[in-house]
Amino acid sequence: MKLIHVTDPHLTVPGTDLFGLDPHERLDACLSHIGAQHGDADLLVISGDLTHDGEPPAYEALARRLEQTSVPWRVLMGNHDDRSAFFAAFPNYTVRRGFVQEVVEVGATRVILLDTLQDGRTEGELCPERGEWLDRALVEAGERPVFIFMHHPPFAIHLPALDRIGLGLSEAFHARLKRHGNVRHIFAGHVHRQTSGSWRGIGFNTLSGTSHQAAAIFNEDRFGTTLEPAAYGVILIDQDNVVVHTVHFLHDAEAIRS
Repeated sequence: MKLIHVTDPHLTVPGTDLFGLDPHERLDACLSHIGAQHGDADLLVISGDLTHDGEPPAYEALARRLEQTSVPWRVLMGNHDDRSAFFAAFPNYTVRRGFVQEVVEVGATRVILLDTLQDGRTEGELCPERGEWLDRALVEAGERPVFIFMHHPPFAIHLPALDRIGLGLSEAFHARLKRHGNVRHIFAGHVHRQTSGSWRGIGFNTLSGTSHQAAAIFNEDRFGTTLEPAAYGVILIDQDNVVVHTVHFLHDAEAIRS
């Protein structure tokens, strides 16, 4: 199984730059690279912060671009997103009781896409209604392996400013996953950095955005923005392994022949 993970495009009103970059141009380069290199992917997930300020023209531009994408795709909400504006541009998108979340069956596995947007707040939440929906999705998975995509990471990455704005009530979230015992890996966005590891026995990855990145400030509780390379993830899953490749799509290099 091959999954593609893209996150945090932060699209603006077309023609408007962000931190000196054109986020539309960058997302277009990312999706074009995916189409050329990974047209065989089973699923492409964009894990939130689809736009920077939730403007309708940004969602409309995204809808037009995704119509041209051959790989099956789904999207999530991030703290910079606006559900109403999103629904206006994506009127036929699957919704669960007003939330942009769903289950996608991919081969013998279950992919769960969680909506962690908390309106008006930077940090994320999984309210009781969404938690109950997740419980049902995990029960229905049975013994099949489950892979979760979400915007806000529930685990610490040890960058103080970024950890402060992760998923709220993460202990309750972990307890819910532990009860079911079938979540194999979590993929998150939000932090604009590539990290990987395990959270109490569950593997995880976060990823650079397609536009700007967050500075790796370990010793202060402050944010910084950098222009480190943009990336997307190629996730290869089989019975024994989960392998995640980071692809810097703006930095193709010609292979050296030995």
